[in-house]
Amino acid sequence: MHFDPRVQRALEEAGLDADAVADASDRVAELVARDADRLREFFDGDGAYYSDMEMAHSSASVQEHASADVDLFTHGGDLRGYLSLDGWGVPVEGGRILREDDGGAPAVVELSLGDTVNDRVRFAREREEL
Repeated sequence: MHFDPRVQRALEEAGLDADAVADASDRVAELVARDADRLREFFDGDGAYYSDMEMAHSSASVQEHASADVDLFTHGGDLRGYLSLDGWGVPVEGGRILREDDGGAPAVVELSLGDTVNDRVRFAREREEL
């Protein structure tokens, strides 16, 4: 079960039986795994990436990264991993697709980055998307 005890109790109080709660938990895990695959797809390519990450050495609101690579894994409702940008990296503690292009591919994504950044950061392949 991927729901904490409070969420499980609330779902049961809302009228879901144990099987329905288990089904919902499985569906959450499926959706997280799907998002992880789509985030990997987004970062699977050559060329620049753009972010709204605040950086100490830059006053720009949009940063350009010459390279990016993400290594993600999922466990239930958790999405974690590591993002490498231009030779340095940071832990990933969550992520989601914010916008898709006309073909349904991720156009803007958001990652929750861990220590050294500790912020939600949006990424795009086109500067104007941010």
